[in-house]
Amino acid sequence: MHELQGKNILLGVTGGIAAYKAAELVRLLGKQQANTQVVMTSGAQEFVTPLTFQALSGNPVYTKLFDPEVTAGMDHISLARWADLVLIAPASANQIAKLAHGHAEDLLQTICLATQAPIVLAPAMNQQMWQAAAVRDNCKLLIQRGIELIGPAEGSQACGELGPGRMLEPSQIVELLETRLADKFFAGTRILINAGPTQEAIDPVRYISNRSSGKMGYAIAKAAAKAGAEVTLISGPVSLPAPQQVEILQVQSAEQMYARMCERVEGADIIIAAAAVADYRPKSVAPHKIKKEASALNLELEPTQDILTAISHLPNRPFMVGFAAESDEVAANAKAKLERKCLDLIAANDILAPNVGFEVDTNALHLYWHQGETLLPLAPKDEIAEQLLKIVNQQYRDRH
Repeated sequence: MHELQGKNILLGVTGGIAAYKAAELVRLLGKQQANTQVVMTSGAQEFVTPLTFQALSGNPVYTKLFDPEVTAGMDHISLARWADLVLIAPASANQIAKLAHGHAEDLLQTICLATQAPIVLAPAMNQQMWQAAAVRDNCKLLIQRGIELIGPAEGSQACGELGPGRMLEPSQIVELLETRLADKFFAGTRILINAGPTQEAIDPVRYISNRSSGKMGYAIAKAAAKAGAEVTLISGPVSLPAPQQVEILQVQSAEQMYARMCERVEGADIIIAAAAVADYRPKSVAPHKIKKEASALNLELEPTQDILTAISHLPNRPFMVGFAAESDEVAANAKAKLERKCLDLIAANDILAPNVGFEVDTNALHLYWHQGETLLPLAPKDEIAEQLLKIVNQQYRDRH
């Protein structure tokens, strides 16, 4: 979670209504303890004042190529050398064209020519402009030169039109920057993850489920992608945004979860089973809504397929990581599950402990494997996910 800490991020803000989002971007970069220096074009100043960015970043804002108040008037050289990364957000069609053709008409353009730091653009413009042949050609030229483009997103635009061209949200941009700067210790590794609850139908209206929010599994998928893994996430019904750079397959029932996992297990190097899959389901599903006519209703349940046990007994199976959500005898139950399901590592949590487990943003895990164990103390689930994956990586590499 600290990939941006201490990094020097030069943020270029160009002319467009999305310039207002750059203020939130500066705030989020500061929250990640990045050092942010803002350079604004004249067009950007028509939408947002330099004072806004100065207040948020705590640094003076650069707006002129030739500034007599700066020693030697060499801002473009000093800033180009200072930056660990140059981010232009929003990047207008005009600025993209200028950069593609090597112009040096303003401070931001000269910095981009003078820097050896990576350059990342977050385009923002009208959907018709984004799809124009000239803009597409300019983007291709920049990509060929090693400049990275993130976005744009699709949706409603300030002009009232719908389509591609919206700048990514500031939180998405920060997440992508973290991914770009993260240690890619899982590069070349294929990880299959499941997350969330399952819903086992009683009738067309009702179902049996559990309190899993999917937050832990989604945090693991996000962290694995950031670490360079090729990630597939099989998700039960949740209300969470999709992690970037992750393939997501949606399922509803335990049977569907089992089928999808079996389809995708071939080629996976690691499986992390964070989903709270139902252990039982109704033996029969009523074709119509059950009416409230009797004083009591009896449901006959049958066990669902044990996904982990089935996969762990496959020949040449992946490295297997399971979860154990326990309310008593946590250590004993987790260790028994580790052996019973033939897992390589299990992550156990005490669901009765405060701020741990379901429906919260924090967690604490006790990890067990055949030769050892370790405790991950209470922390945000994003941080727990990163700590977990470092231990999974170590154990996986030791086995291979």
